[in-house]
Amino acid sequence: MVEQQDLKYAVVGKFSHGMPSIAFLRTAIPKQCSLKAEVNIGLLHNRHVLIRCSIEEDYVTLMSRPNFWIKENSKSFLMKTFKWDIGFTPEEETSMAVIWLSFPNLPPNFYVPSILFSIASAVGRPIAIDAATLNKTRPSCARVKVEADLLQEHPQRYNIQIMNGEEMETMSYKIRYDFLPKYCTTCMLQGHDLQGCWKEHPELQPEKRNHGEDSVVAAAKGKAPNPTLPPTNPSRQNPNPKPLPTAPPPRNGLP
Repeated sequence: MVEQQDLKYAVVGKFSHGMPSIAFLRTAIPKQCSLKAEVNIGLLHNRHVLIRCSIEEDYVTLMSRPNFWIKENSKSFLMKTFKWDIGFTPEEETSMAVIWLSFPNLPPNFYVPSILFSIASAVGRPIAIDAATLNKTRPSCARVKVEADLLQEHPQRYNIQIMNGEEMETMSYKIRYDFLPKYCTTCMLQGHDLQGCWKEHPELQPEKRNHGEDSVVAAAKGKAPNPTLPPTNPSRQNPNPKPLPTAPPPRNGLP
């Protein structure tokens, strides 16, 4: 078994449209992503960086947002974050993601970390509880953050057994997913599923239209002219234009 030394809290940062230098990122990512402890950042691929966090809190911070904007002078670079694993390949994105679970109408006496983590483990690995749940300042709904596999089935309800007098009563409660990213097994990317995949369904791609053609060029290509565009040469649109008015001839003896 391959040992994953110092990679327990490792995150992959992916830049899709250019990226700053690795020297700049080593300073910018901790500051602009609000990391609290030391991190080690290195180039993993030509547009991927490996961010090794030293504490779980920073790992959760990086994984809790779908993307970050890293600013360098007047430019901003989009960085998406993913959990690193030993099967990493640059062409594919992991199916693991951090998501928030909400448990509406759960009685406040169950707002105990061990109980909440036990409930949330039905979806994934629990990693955090929000402050309002811990402080019981929002007793209408408990929230837990988990690390889950997007390819797995996600339960919609859970059961809790409650003592009602001398009898055990089973109560069923709803699980609400605050945001569940989609994953495409064809593209191996997060952000869409098979139903919205352009590779699987080319008809879903938006048509690429050239709105800069004038009516004459469009007609030559067999297209209907665009009535909103002015003609390039008005005389070509009107074969018998009206002549412009001319001044009358001068009278004899008069200028």
